[in-house]
Amino acid sequence: MRSTFMGLETAKRGMFTQQGALYTTGHNISNANTPGYSRQRINFETTTPYPAVGLNRPNIPGQMGTGVEAGSVQRIRDSFLDVQYRNENTKLGYWSARADAFAKVEDIVNEPTTEGLAATMTELWKSFQDLAGASENEGARGVVLERLQAAADTFNYMSDSLQAVKKDFGNQAGITVNSANSVIEKLFAVNRQISEVEPNGYLPNDLYDERDRLIDELSQYVSVSVDADPSGGNALPIAEGVYNVSILNADGTKTPLLTKDEYSLLSFSSASVDVTVPAGSNRVDSLFLIQHDRSNTQTGTGPEIPFADANGTPVFPNGEIKGLIETYGYKGMKDTDGDGVKEEATAGVYQNMIDELDKFAYTFKTLVNDIHKLGFDAEGNAGLDVFQTDAPAAGQPVYTGAASSLGLTGITTKQIAASAVPPENGAVNIGDGNNAQNLSNISAMLLTPGNTVDLLGTDDTYTVPADLPIKTGSLNSFYEGVIGRLGVDSQQASRMEGNVDVLRASVITNRESVSSVSLDEEMTNLIKYQHAYNGAARMITIVDEMLDKIINGMGVAGR
Repeated sequence: MRSTFMGLETAKRGMFTQQGALYTTGHNISNANTPGYSRQRINFETTTPYPAVGLNRPNIPGQMGTGVEAGSVQRIRDSFLDVQYRNENTKLGYWSARADAFAKVEDIVNEPTTEGLAATMTELWKSFQDLAGASENEGARGVVLERLQAAADTFNYMSDSLQAVKKDFGNQAGITVNSANSVIEKLFAVNRQISEVEPNGYLPNDLYDERDRLIDELSQYVSVSVDADPSGGNALPIAEGVYNVSILNADGTKTPLLTKDEYSLLSFSSASVDVTVPAGSNRVDSLFLIQHDRSNTQTGTGPEIPFADANGTPVFPNGEIKGLIETYGYKGMKDTDGDGVKEEATAGVYQNMIDELDKFAYTFKTLVNDIHKLGFDAEGNAGLDVFQTDAPAAGQPVYTGAASSLGLTGITTKQIAASAVPPENGAVNIGDGNNAQNLSNISAMLLTPGNTVDLLGTDDTYTVPADLPIKTGSLNSFYEGVIGRLGVDSQQASRMEGNVDVLRASVITNRESVSSVSLDEEMTNLIKYQHAYNGAARMITIVDEMLDKIINGMGVAGR
């Protein structure tokens, strides 16, 4: 015989479960605008039917349902979309850093305009041509001297500006690493909380959301890989477990970053953020991990992170940090003088541009000085050096620092060697401006080592030195090539940034369609759960009336 009170328990369970669903819906609505929040739902489960299987079971037609209960409160999340988002976020961090770097280089170079280095050089060559037709004119000589100074000033400004912005990117790289480390520490703390809650049979959904949000943020800085381990204890089957986070290296290997027991922080061993790659090595010695245990006590130094191969090619794991280090510069193997032999050198977006500018300045200085010394000034004296640069540090290429240190030697207008031949009988050269024309022709001179150039106004020739850093084309074509490559690289970075941003936006849309809170849907659920709650409450009223009839209405016949 079934109990009359059975209906009360069934209705009570229904009320409690629908009430929990209403509270969960309210939680969703309250967090509709919370970043990283995933909507939650109660998984309804029917309770064990009556009677249970056994030898002493009552002889009734079949089992009867005993109601509903909340099996678990689960968040709605698609882990595959999370992986997609993090991959695209990593790419966006990298390409955004590169696009920003190239944009700043273009602002400094300022080409093609009437105010850039190309325009300054054009004005200089034109002033030499003007002097060639009026070598006795003091005004023309003064213009040449001013144009020479303007060229030196332009080289100085561009080099100094590139160095200053490069330093800013170095500082930004350090700040970005600190930001990544802050995320890692927070992520470790949340991961540890989850490992302590799950064994008690709970699903810490809000902690799951926070953990995923932090991993999303970390994926901007460096490529990450996530694996989950069970928490143990009485953890539910759908519990997500404890995350083991690793840095995903470019060669597919993983560098452990975080577990439930310890974590590692990124660290630079030098304030300059230079990443050194010794010859023949494919690992860095200045970017590594510092390990900490759960008590936040440093326990030692973790493995170094692969950064570049023996050729100096960056293989650092993708992300914003890689973009910043490539921008700032790193030391690796590079063919610095065009002889086909790679030496240890510094490379990077800004360092490469500074090197190209130094090559241009050093070659320009050498050619102008050599041709100028083949001529004669207004008083018949042999030409002097026009430009001077500081000597490079030991072990550095000869052109290093040429652009930043380029300056005039102090020659005067009368000392400009515009003439190709000395005056006869000590007379002042009048009308001979052939050497000024030779100086003007430098812009188109072929710089192939050993190339012989005929000089105007004399039977002498000039042989292009073999040790010039520019070995093909001319000064004009070299600079045009530098600007052309800059434009192509900048366009590629901007295009890739835009493409990746579109892909990431698409993933965000897909992820929000699964996990985000829809107020319309939640309002519908509110009404649905409210009616179910009201129905369960009405059932209690009905059972109460039945009990009242049994207790107060039965056994009173004849009264």
